[in-house]
Amino acid sequence: MESPRLIAGLTRLVRDVGVAEELAQDALVAALEQWPSEGVPGNPGAWLTTIAKRRAIDRIRRDETYRRKLREVGRSLEEVVPAGTGDDGIGDDLLRLVFVACHPVLSAEARAALTLRLLGGLTTGEIARAFLVPEPTVAQRIVRAKKTLAGARVPFVVPEGDELAARLSSVLEVVYLIFNEGYAATAGDDWMRPALCEDALRLGRVLARLAPREPEVHGLVALMEIQASRAAARTGPAGEPILLADQNRARWDQLLIRRGLTALQRAESLINGRPGPYVLQAAIAACHARARHFDDTDWRRMAALYELLAATAPSPVVELNRAVALSMAFGPEAGLALLDQLAAFPALRGYHLLPSVRGDLLARLGRHAEARAEFERAASLTRNERERALLLGRAASAAGS
Repeated sequence: MESPRLIAGLTRLVRDVGVAEELAQDALVAALEQWPSEGVPGNPGAWLTTIAKRRAIDRIRRDETYRRKLREVGRSLEEVVPAGTGDDGIGDDLLRLVFVACHPVLSAEARAALTLRLLGGLTTGEIARAFLVPEPTVAQRIVRAKKTLAGARVPFVVPEGDELAARLSSVLEVVYLIFNEGYAATAGDDWMRPALCEDALRLGRVLARLAPREPEVHGLVALMEIQASRAAARTGPAGEPILLADQNRARWDQLLIRRGLTALQRAESLINGRPGPYVLQAAIAACHARARHFDDTDWRRMAALYELLAATAPSPVVELNRAVALSMAFGPEAGLALLDQLAAFPALRGYHLLPSVRGDLLARLGRHAEARAEFERAASLTRNERERALLLGRAASAAGS
């Protein structure tokens, strides 16, 4: 939880994201060594920040070329951290770190991977899963990105004017990737990682203040607010996943829904021409939010929105979601017809949601043996333990039908 904040604050001081990440890891190791015997301090964030800054001084002292930066870190250490806080201006630093990681000197893939690593705290394996690419590829992107940023001496600032607009698209992509990893974790024992959703939402709201006339910014905020509204209903008492059709909608956060719908209205009022992908996705999420019950969902409108989204931002994953909407609007056969076409996409061959969706549609058609095989295949592909258990349970249900 503290790692992204540590990295952001240290990057402001040492101006090198690679060095900042190493220093943050040193501080976290120190905590693992000391806290079990000495106890967790009353303000863990402030403790970690102090240790990390001391490690920064030690590192700078070993390098004659960083004498000026030593004075900057020394002055920062003299600042008093208020009791009960460990932020030290980190809110602004996190936003600066996003724009540094999304600098145009990096490729789009490197920007997203680096930001997920630094701010999301994801492993290279989790990032690879999110991007549907091999893990070594992601590791190489991150290493090269750090070296490129250091070599280019990228300033640790939030851009302004035309430069802000030019870099906004990649920033929005990264913020949403962080949110998605929190909303449905790609690996591990937990179905959700709420801290990532909260970080992404906060960053999105700050971006909306920075770029108040950009419809896609408000569209992304609307999308995240509406999706986050379902968080309490998405897991059961033991942390097990609950599918959308089975969720208790009384547990959906109405305040977040109202905020999301307001942001969507704001985005739609700013559109000049065709809506962008985040506005369209927010409109799709709003279809769920406005339905009092699962059966009340306007699936035909959703199918039409997905068709427009596929034309605006084509991708196999969008087509997969469109297949679900088509199946709900026009019957499972319509969804299966599209799924058969998607099977040819290389990026989806190892994607667990393809056989998962296929299994659901086959079960609805009464083809239970085929559905069981698809659910079992999906379970073998996912790296999230909660999701694996859910899929194996669905396979067992199909076998018993």
